[in-house]
Amino acid sequence: MNLRQLTDHAGEWLRGAGPHSEIVISSRIRLARNIAGYPFVGHASRRQQLDLLDRCKNEVMSGRLADNVLWVDLVESTDLDRLLLVERHLISRQHAQAGAELSRAVGVGADETFAIMVNEEDHLRIQVLRSGMQLSEAFDQINRIDDVLENTLDFAYSRRFGYLTACPTNAGTGIRVSVMLHLPALKLTGEIEKVRRAARDMHLAVRGMFGEGSDALGDLYQVSNQTTLGRTEQEILADFQNTVVPQIIAYEQQARQALLRQRLSQLDDRVWRAWALLTNARVMGSEEVLGLFSHLRLGVNLGRIDRVDIRTLNELFLLTQPAHLQKLTGHEMAPAARREARATLIRQRLNDR
Repeated sequence: MNLRQLTDHAGEWLRGAGPHSEIVISSRIRLARNIAGYPFVGHASRRQQLDLLDRCKNEVMSGRLADNVLWVDLVESTDLDRLLLVERHLISRQHAQAGAELSRAVGVGADETFAIMVNEEDHLRIQVLRSGMQLSEAFDQINRIDDVLENTLDFAYSRRFGYLTACPTNAGTGIRVSVMLHLPALKLTGEIEKVRRAARDMHLAVRGMFGEGSDALGDLYQVSNQTTLGRTEQEILADFQNTVVPQIIAYEQQARQALLRQRLSQLDDRVWRAWALLTNARVMGSEEVLGLFSHLRLGVNLGRIDRVDIRTLNELFLLTQPAHLQKLTGHEMAPAARREARATLIRQRLNDR
């Protein structure tokens, strides 16, 4: 597998499968781990960074985690390749944008269900991604990966504080549980702020689709736990599975039904305007596209339009982002050229159906 082959499909988090996938786009669990005997990444020397990189590469590529793991050295890769990995949620923006003075890499499973960032904020950031509401499956998979790595890598651990991490909010279990939610009806009905306030009261973070500091483009919201100390992994996971996500799903479903009952004309107008623009425009910005895709996705899920399916929307969602678009066309493009290429690609894919 190589990076170019990633653009042949939408990737795990946009596969459009799994329970409640009409609202829960993806489930993600991430573990922060550091290797005993080394300083945290921010204090490690160049020699120590390279040593960590070699040790982790040997373990990730040994074949004990999965066959055909893709290893990407982020210092040697291009800006475009790093942005491609960010758009597919396989590395963080911070990991992509760190300077050449920080030796770092990522190992990606062939099916993209897992990615292991090396020398991000912590020595290892292990993440498992699943389409739809599959937190239990993601937790089982990341537990297996964690166990395999811990057999040979001595993770820094304190009997008092749990796993030691570079960020105090990750100390303890080092776990971050998050779900990516599509909440267009709550946004249209003006109820999304209530969800934000409720989440804050429950000590949860609500961010945009690219995590910390990002906007909720395309009505996509990432909800995650903020603290890991003093609670077990099972307790944090149970909160999400039994309380947090079911409640938000119920709120979004109620809002969707309210739109159908009370504002059907306005709903249909948004859906069909989105279709008309996407199938006719000659120039389109990425943020505009995400907003239109959101309305179209809502219309498909509510049975208001049958001219496109969710799989096609998910593929276009990724392929129209800047790095994917340039990889697909085979050359780098200025923003104005990308806007034209984006509109052309969308028209071709939607009008051919």
